[in-house]
Amino acid sequence: MHSTKENLQVLFEDNHIIIVNKRSGDITQGDKTGDKPLSDVVKEYVKDKYNKAGNVFLGVVHRLDRPTSGAIIFARTSKALERLNKMLRDKTINKTYWAVVKKYPKKEKDTLVNYLKKNPKNNKSSVYAKEIKDSKKAILHYNVIKKLDNYSLIEIDLETGRHHQIRAQLSSIGFPIKGDLKYGFDRSNKDGSIHLHARKIVFIHPVSKEEISVIAPTPNEVIWNACKN
Repeated sequence: MHSTKENLQVLFEDNHIIIVNKRSGDITQGDKTGDKPLSDVVKEYVKDKYNKAGNVFLGVVHRLDRPTSGAIIFARTSKALERLNKMLRDKTINKTYWAVVKKYPKKEKDTLVNYLKKNPKNNKSSVYAKEIKDSKKAILHYNVIKKLDNYSLIEIDLETGRHHQIRAQLSSIGFPIKGDLKYGFDRSNKDGSIHLHARKIVFIHPVSKEEISVIAPTPNEVIWNACKN
């Protein structure tokens, strides 16, 4: 079920930014598949809602992997885009993720520090304990917040934002994300999603300087729904 401007779930909007809850399967911006990106859907929504003539400006601030869901920020002005890009570089946009993984990690809380190297051929990142050529340091903190029958719900705070970082690092300690065949889960989810969700974004608004804190509801799906109870 991809996003359309009719079913778009807007979590926050003002003149400068718009934050939406991305559905699994949406691509953030155009790629070689030629599928309609979420950025175009948001543009149509803005154009219609505010009766804008001509082209609508919309800046892509960050991306989420196609099978991932959750909160994603777009900029509605070039000023906001420039400032948000700087905030990303300065790591002042705090993102919290939820992931459902197989079984139960031995440590309820831990910090994972690895080096990741991206292979563009298969669009996959490999995890190393020590730095190797072209690798990038990856740090995340996780906390088990709920145990289900065969799964754990983990909350993740990223210190770095590497390619497929959460997927690769959790898989490297033996806890692949549900549905994530690429990183070692044994079967895919029927809809092609993976159980990784950008749950919360907190940052200081680039223009008004107020704190913005947004929580994205999890997808309406059996395992995600079990996490809420």
